[in-house]
Amino acid sequence: MDKTYRSIFISDVHLGTKDCKAGHLNNFLKHNTCDTLYLVGDIIDAWKIKQNKWRWKQSHTNVIRRVLGHAKRDTKVIYILGNHDEFLRPYLQYGLGFGMVEIKNQCEHIGADGKRYLVTHGDLFDGITRLAPWLSFLGDKAYDFVLTLNSRFNWFRHRLGFGYWSLSLYLKQRVKRALDFMFQFEKNLAGYCKKKGYDGVICGHIHKAEIKEIDGVVYMNDGDWVESCTALVEHHDGRWEIITWTQENNNVDDDIDSSTHKRSDRHSSKDVDGVSRSAVV
Repeated sequence: MDKTYRSIFISDVHLGTKDCKAGHLNNFLKHNTCDTLYLVGDIIDAWKIKQNKWRWKQSHTNVIRRVLGHAKRDTKVIYILGNHDEFLRPYLQYGLGFGMVEIKNQCEHIGADGKRYLVTHGDLFDGITRLAPWLSFLGDKAYDFVLTLNSRFNWFRHRLGFGYWSLSLYLKQRVKRALDFMFQFEKNLAGYCKKKGYDGVICGHIHKAEIKEIDGVVYMNDGDWVESCTALVEHHDGRWEIITWTQENNNVDDDIDSSTHKRSDRHSSKDVDGVSRSAVV
């Protein structure tokens, strides 16, 4: 069943790479509409052009056409730049835009609840990206290797009758714990928002969809479309929800695994297995 939302946030699509789940995203955009669509960075992966690993498929073109189709049907589309598409940042001073798509470094979203949310990819608050960009580039190449290993690993699991299990996500989350301890990505974002008077932040960058509270600031990450295929949506009544889109084919009716975020006094977090339950005070 098609659904409509007040706002949809997606990021880290990495169009132009072989591991991009463009088919899933195109299917998601076909069955979900909104008043405002936020593309929260790393939509196009320009790093792969530099590495001579550009892999553009028809499904990637279909995603672009789908986004432009939403814009033509009166959906406001805002493209927030990230580190993989930062080649566009020098042109922002000239009022860069793409047809009906607005392009920004970051922006403010006023929620249905009246609260102010900073929308930013997040790389500007990442200690690795800011202080050691060469390490970020090296990590990107290592991530490509792990994704390739992950595909072969799951091919053997499938032959043995087991289901899909993300080796790359498993390894990355354990490395992330150490990097978060050093660079405090999430706390950097929350601290900045609190200082600037924002009620919350909406970001991407680290490929981990999550809704939680950090020091009184609502932290929401919309995940990615390389592994988890997640989007952050805002309902018209002000509820926030993380949706995991599991199907690529249009003939599948029941293709949503989602969680609802209701404002309450309880805390919980999104499970990495695709079933998510998130709440913020």
